[in-house]
Amino acid sequence: MTTVMYGDGLAHQMRSELAEEVRELAKKNIQPGLAVIIVGEDYASKTYVRIKKNAAEKIGIYSRVLEFDESLKEEELLAQIEQLNKDEDIHGILVQLPLPSQIDERKVLESITPEKDVDGFHPINVGRLSNNQPGFIPCTPYGIEKMLNHYGIDVAGKHVVIVGRSNIVGKPVGQILLNKDATVSYCHSKTKDLKKHTLQADILIVAVGRANLITQDMIQSGAVVVDVGNTYLESGKVVGDVDFDEVKNKASSITPVPKGVGPMTITMLLYNTVLAANQSLNESSMESTD
Repeated sequence: MTTVMYGDGLAHQMRSELAEEVRELAKKNIQPGLAVIIVGEDYASKTYVRIKKNAAEKIGIYSRVLEFDESLKEEELLAQIEQLNKDEDIHGILVQLPLPSQIDERKVLESITPEKDVDGFHPINVGRLSNNQPGFIPCTPYGIEKMLNHYGIDVAGKHVVIVGRSNIVGKPVGQILLNKDATVSYCHSKTKDLKKHTLQADILIVAVGRANLITQDMIQSGAVVVDVGNTYLESGKVVGDVDFDEVKNKASSITPVPKGVGPMTITMLLYNTVLAANQSLNESSMESTD
């Protein structure tokens, strides 16, 4: 019997726990604050930002959205981030990607202080993850780890095959699971004979954005399949990178699209923001005792 690993129930449970933590922080005169920056008029980006703001406010996080015109200059954006770095009411800073061509994405992400980098993209946090040290972990990979834990899937000693090598999902999720003693292989657009590799996976994670790329003949019987894809078909239906209806008959566990990994991404953003607020409180306590 295949287990369908829904993320929405776990996300709801975690958000309830975070709301309680926010109430406890309020007793110490701390309200977690999240600033989200969006540049331009991209419809999908604006939708994501609105969802993030609503989710944050629902559990008591102070949310500040800063919207800028497509023509914004890079130095103006960097100056705005510098102000937020110094703002004691803001514990987490998120820049919605993509950015207009005149702005260097790398420079922008590196300008966010690592202590407020709740997306986990700053090189210092990337390095901490690589060295298995405490730091902020990118939200989607972190959500995948939480889901695997929730469904009792132990990755130690398992062969994890990841299709996709982005800095947002593929690379960090591989590092997270390597830190938990998995054997990790990466596949990408230059990989020869993708099927040969996916058939070796005890746990297959797919994050490339190609509808129904993975079919039943590409997985071994009993594999765990995590689908991070999210593609809108012309019919309006949302599908993942995995042919769910086919693959579910062969997998032991599989995430659906929607209601799978997606709800966990924003939940982990809220988690990281509350964590940042707690860390700022601890830093304030240390400073007061110096």
